[in-house]
Amino acid sequence: MVQFLESLRKTTKQQTLEPSSLSLGDEAISVVFRRHVNARRLILRLEPCGSGLLVTVPRGVSRARALDFVERSRSWICSQLDKRGRLTHLEPGQCLKLRGIDHEIRHIQSRRGLVTTDPVRRLIHVPGDLPHLRRRLLTFLKAEARADITAACSKYATLMDVGFRRITLRDQKSRWGSCSASGELSFSWRLILTPEYVLDYVAAHEVAHLRHLNHGARFWRLLLTQCPHATKARDWLRLNGQQVHLVVA
Repeated sequence: MVQFLESLRKTTKQQTLEPSSLSLGDEAISVVFRRHVNARRLILRLEPCGSGLLVTVPRGVSRARALDFVERSRSWICSQLDKRGRLTHLEPGQCLKLRGIDHEIRHIQSRRGLVTTDPVRRLIHVPGDLPHLRRRLLTFLKAEARADITAACSKYATLMDVGFRRITLRDQKSRWGSCSASGELSFSWRLILTPEYVLDYVAAHEVAHLRHLNHGARFWRLLLTQCPHATKARDWLRLNGQQVHLVVA
């Protein structure tokens, strides 16, 4: 048994490859290696949100060889990143979409105070020590998202004559919202970065699932009756959804 556990530990250690990063101009791209016993060759692709690289590594291929493969793929990586667009970092001077509208992030030389917005000048003012700006801004965005999503869900719950238990915010990469059979709703906080009608649609979509936990004809009839801009919002997400995930949180 001891020998078996030791063999298992060594095998697990061999399967784990330390991540790395690739410098491309002024941008550093994370590189994550995932060993796959059934893979026959090295495979490189962008993460779904486009913020990093995923490298599938066959059994027996070393980390050094996988890194060399990444280095030799620089031209392909650059072309894919050009298609992806530039990342938005939560730092002063960056342009961040708030409810779909461009706002510039401004740091205020004040130790105290709340994050505020200037809708006329399209500014987001973030007070506090500069090293804490990202955390404070992210907290503000999530609070705004929760307020807007809760209001939208409450509205549609009344219209559709249903109730929900609670709302949870996550940073989901593959979906904008979800609904459980127990009546719990989950949403991506990044919806606060989308136009208001998009957030409204996602809320309506998940609330409609409280009545029809499927995508059948009755579900779509209910959703489209109560949310006539659903098609417009779905088209926006299809065309622009990936850009929302380029905000580095």
